Amino acid sequence: MDSAERIEAASKFLLQSPPGEINDVLNDVRNIISDDDSLQAGVLPALREYNTTQFTTADVPGHQHQSIVSDAARIPSSNEEADAEASVDRYWDPRSRTSFRFDHLSLETSDPEHVEPDPESEPFRAALETASLAYLQAHYHDGVVSVFPTPDSSTRFIIQIVANKYNPNNFWSGRWRSHYTVDTSTKSLEGQILVNVHYYEQGNVQLSTTHTVSLTLPPAISSSGGPSSASKVLALIEAEEGKYQTSLNDAYAEMSEKTFKGLRRALPMTRSKLDWDRVLGYKLGAELTNSKNVFGAA
Repeated sequence: MDSAERIEAASKFLLQSPPGEINDVLNDVRNIISDDDSLQAGVLPALREYNTTQFTTADVPGHQHQSIVSDAARIPSSNEEADAEASVDRYWDPRSRTSFRFDHLSLETSDPEHVEPDPESEPFRAALETASLAYLQAHYHDGVVSVFPTPDSSTRFIIQIVANKYNPNNFWSGRWRSHYTVDTSTKSLEGQILVNVHYYEQGNVQLSTTHTVSLTLPPAISSSGGPSSASKVLALIEAEEGKYQTSLNDAYAEMSEKTFKGLRRALPMTRSKLDWDRVLGYKLGAELTNSKNVFGAA
């Protein structure tokens, strides 16, 4: 396998990294390449793709909150060819009206600049953001939400939510991502919910699932509707995500009661169920007998 093939293999491994484990995967593939300079240059496109599709969160310089790094947040530059070879792209956080440089290798932010929002779309975007932050606080233990306008449209907006939970001490990690496009002119709410969970104690089990959302907005919702319309949009998202969470719980219960039970014997080799109460009685009786012998010896 030549160097280019090793770089391609390393990039594929990185793109398949479970939540919160990309640094571990990167350290592992270093042994495949054995050349840090070639590795850094070769896997940069994969790192950029991973960070944007996985909704990597970044600290907004000068502010006490995080923003989502994604294609919706990326600010195109005049020299796309040069940017493709660099590890740094520029993104923006509409909440603080700040753009910043984000390094896909170090995950660090720098060089904040003020960005003035579009005056026509900003009022409803801000209303959606306020409603989204309230929804996030009510339903996510540790999450980040960003709300973006879309170019050349004052009626179409993008809501992105990401929540991560890493527990390496107990060998599991998970990520929830939601992406919604709200268009008040076509009265549509389109999106996806993506869930990734990795459990790797004495094994390697992963859950990767996608749920597509396609809803029609009520006629009363409009870009001029302000906080009232924004709250109704988030109510639709809340109901849809609640139903999906319930369906996941039901699937887990079914796997526990049917699928996993089908992988083992219903009865032991004796063809009769084990009476655990009797087993405990045997154990207690043995302990009492041992205690009696000890006292008798004394």
